[in-house]
Amino acid sequence: MTTELGLPSLRGGPSRDPARPGDPRLIDGFGRVATDLRISLTDRCNLRCTYCMPAEGLDWMPREEQLTDDELNRLIAIAVHELGIEELRFTGGEPMLRKGLENVLSAASALQPRPDISLTTNGIGLARRAEALAAAGVDRLNVSMDTLRPERFAEITRRDRLQDVTDGMAAAHAAGMRPVKINAVLLRGVNDDEAADLLAFALEHGYQLRFIEQMPLDAQHGWRRSEMITAEEILDRLEQRFVLTPSDEDRGGAPAEKFLVNGGPDVVGVIASVTRPFCGSCDRTRLTADGQVRTCLFATGETDLRAMLRGGASDTEIADVWRDAMWGKKAGHGIDDPGFLQPARPMSAIGG
Repeated sequence: MTTELGLPSLRGGPSRDPARPGDPRLIDGFGRVATDLRISLTDRCNLRCTYCMPAEGLDWMPREEQLTDDELNRLIAIAVHELGIEELRFTGGEPMLRKGLENVLSAASALQPRPDISLTTNGIGLARRAEALAAAGVDRLNVSMDTLRPERFAEITRRDRLQDVTDGMAAAHAAGMRPVKINAVLLRGVNDDEAADLLAFALEHGYQLRFIEQMPLDAQHGWRRSEMITAEEILDRLEQRFVLTPSDEDRGGAPAEKFLVNGGPDVVGVIASVTRPFCGSCDRTRLTADGQVRTCLFATGETDLRAMLRGGASDTEIADVWRDAMWGKKAGHGIDDPGFLQPARPMSAIGG
């Protein structure tokens, strides 16, 4: 079932590796266990962030290739009941563009044991939907916001919608989806002077800020490591105004390295996927909007579960193929390897 992108998938897949233990969970060959499922609901987005996609957008996934609600709900149930998934994060593209989103969320929150449910969004339209999302089972939100300046927001996203984003975060906080986390990417020469301002804003409103190193996942394949703002640079900018102390909280498989701000209890996170990779503790598996399992954000191969769904496979057969896919997960993303190849799919089509 695992194929290189662009090649047709084959029914049946590789035979099970006899070295794989009988553990029913999503264990890989390095002893890591995936308990966090990242689910992309759509590749569509209503922003056009310069570091993600071109101004004209992309060729969106045809509707018939996208998983139906019933197919998606079935795969989520298999993940929770058969594979030990404990956390669900719904992403995109922009997940709020998925019709019937609240129905999918409600079905997930009704599962037993109930998984932890979160949503990553750009915040457009969040203000009017926050209460409905909370009622559907969303425990907390991550909202992407790279600047506090309206003109810069319009430059980065090609849309003048900053007020919509800040209104959406306030509505989510009021609806009880806490902590509201802000995801920010600093771009050299664009918004890299706002690190401390963004943290001050988060502290003032009771949000939690996480800076993310820019990763090689843009549709244009224009990422250059030399142009990326590193974690070290981010921390240097923050320490010009705040005192940061590494948190002694067990990080587990969390992507963010946390720092206490001015002695705590407030924290700021830095996700240094490029310069401080955390692959050794990765606990994630990914499902794209068209039903492909990805073992890593930077994987070049996928495993087609949609074909199994539509071909009449049983839950047991699907679970077995998913387990086999995860058993073959690589040790790391390999960005520093000389032969590293950026994934063919951009971030909007993989899911954050």
